[in-house]
Amino acid sequence: MATGQLLLVDDEPGLRQAVQAYLEDEGFKVHVASNAREGWELLQQTSPDLVISDIMMPQVDGYQFLKQLREDPRYQALPVVFLTARGMTTDRIQGYNAGCDAYLSKPFDPDELVAIVTNLLDRRAAVTKAAGDGETPDIAEMARQIAQIKAMLSQRSSIAQTPAPINLDLTPREQSVLELVAEGLMNKEIARRLDTSVRNVEKYVSRLFSKTGTNSRTELVRYALEHGLTK
Repeated sequence: MATGQLLLVDDEPGLRQAVQAYLEDEGFKVHVASNAREGWELLQQTSPDLVISDIMMPQVDGYQFLKQLREDPRYQALPVVFLTARGMTTDRIQGYNAGCDAYLSKPFDPDELVAIVTNLLDRRAAVTKAAGDGETPDIAEMARQIAQIKAMLSQRSSIAQTPAPINLDLTPREQSVLELVAEGLMNKEIARRLDTSVRNVEKYVSRLFSKTGTNSRTELVRYALEHGLTK
């Protein structure tokens, strides 16, 4: 049976009670709040493992609530699932750009919610365990890649002498992130420069990997230099 503490924030009493009952039947401990402000107070008191929040709420909506979470260092990595009656693609994109980890449109299958919550908690537990075991390969690898990027930048003129024409259809924000990656900046520095969250920067970098067919920052910068994608 599943375990973990959840915070459920929704202003619809019927749905809130139904979701709470279902999740508790699955083994979760569920704290409930009827609005974002109450949810924020409960967040401080209970330190949940995951937050489930509605979007359309009075006074403070789900997007604002999530923004408040992501701006607090304590909750930047806290998994958040959005539940909402707004199922348009643009709404889902806005939710993911805001930093949510999953998005379910009402009405939804409660078993799907349980599967999403369980998956997110398992991933969080795996990351926590790795950190507890003292594993830091990502940091060391990042430092190595940054060093390689800086070395490539010193050779920029020779690498980018005859860039092959290419159109990746990058969005303005993806282009901005690419420029800053090419300067050798870490995700936290890029987030600060662009006034966004580290989570959003990670998503943009992931999209850049996908669009360019690269697997590391070093490969991405080399690709950008070879194809004249950076200034």
